Amino acid sequence: MATVTLKGNEIHTLGNLPGNGSQAPSFTLVKNDLSTTSLSDYKGQKVVLNIFPSIDTGTCAQSVRQFNQEAAELSNTKILCISKDLPFAQARFCGAEGIDQVETLSDFRDGNFGKSYKVEFTDGPLQGLLSRSVVVVDENGEVVYSEQVSETVDEPNYKAALEALMDA
Repeated sequence: MATVTLKGNEIHTLGNLPGNGSQAPSFTLVKNDLSTTSLSDYKGQKVVLNIFPSIDTGTCAQSVRQFNQEAAELSNTKILCISKDLPFAQARFCGAEGIDQVETLSDFRDGNFGKSYKVEFTDGPLQGLLSRSVVVVDENGEVVYSEQVSETVDEPNYKAALEALMDA
């Protein structure tokens, strides 16, 4: 179990993110068109997993905007923005915001992503949602960077994640 805070109050997740040098756990997530995708679909590309509780909150929305802006300049890299929001809400947000450089994916169907990556909240007001985290995976499926944001209302360290991409 990992401990983070929400506005200073302790809340817990299932565990710790996959560590650097480990193979990224496989997953199946739902796209905006209700089809599915898995980590293996991105083999041979660098992947940034931008994980958050809900696209309908300010910090989560900002992380999608920021990674969308950064993604425009990255080659051979996919940015996957992952939450348990319904795909319809994700598509609505991206359409309204002009977000087109990232993919939004949902773990609403079975919750296995949150369990595999140990980012599902186990208590508190966000129980069942995903903890704000970033995982960077290289072309071979190896984790080269991971961050679970210690205060849920804070943004992730974009600079560190992007530097890990460049070093991968």
